[in-house]
Amino acid sequence: MKKIHDMDASSLPAFANGEILKTLVRQRVRTVVQVHRNDGGVLVGQSTDRHQLAIRGAMDVPVSHFMEVFGTAESDQSICAEVCTDFGNNFDAESFNGLCKFANKVKELFL
Repeated sequence: MKKIHDMDASSLPAFANGEILKTLVRQRVRTVVQVHRNDGGVLVGQSTDRHQLAIRGAMDVPVSHFMEVFGTAESDQSICAEVCTDFGNNFDAESFNGLCKFANKVKELFL
């Protein structure tokens, strides 16, 4: 069994909302967006703190559904998706936004 201090946390995605994403460009992230539209294969959605984000390589999710995205932040407004999960249209965006803020203040708890 690996001890916590022996684990490689470098590949763990950081929790991100739209504001935090700006500080994580070129890093692995985990976020949730509410899908607004599909623009030629790029999903456009709203982060839990109301920033518009583009998700490239995402699965097709119905408009208004919430989607969890694991991927790489390509810019402060776009993510290249690796894994996506449709959370449906009933999701507590405010709680996830609070989790993002908390997780980035005390990162050592989430490694």
